Amino acid sequence: MTRRVAARLPFFVYGTLLPGERYHAAHLGGRIAAHEPARLPDAVLYEGPGYPYLVEEPGSGGPVYGELVTALPTAYDRLLVLLDTLEEYSPGDPRNLYERVARDVLRSDGSPVRAWVYVAAPRIALGLRATGTVIGGGDWAAHRLGR
Repeated sequence: MTRRVAARLPFFVYGTLLPGERYHAAHLGGRIAAHEPARLPDAVLYEGPGYPYLVEEPGSGGPVYGELVTALPTAYDRLLVLLDTLEEYSPGDPRNLYERVARDVLRSDGSPVRAWVYVAAPRIALGLRATGTVIGGGDWAAHRLGR
């Protein structure tokens, strides 16, 4: 399969890729130039099997809290492949668990920055809206710590 070249956007991470979570060191360690707190408006987190799903809810959701991660230029291509694999995303595959979409994420000061966000694939989002458990407050780390 041929991969389309993706824009070199930063990534918005909100679950198991956050600092201190299980995939942060293995996937982001040594590959990022910067990270900072950020939030994605109009979105809701749902519990998944050991990780969260983000579902967009324009006008009625969020925000979801996470981090804006900027890859080292020399590590970008490899990091994109690693994250797509972790998130079980392949462009156009109907079996995807997530879709990688470009969205405006807000920095702490409220300024927007375009970033890649992994959102629940449409079939997953449909099921979550019907029977899923919302993670109140949109904060995976606080949820995991029972705050």
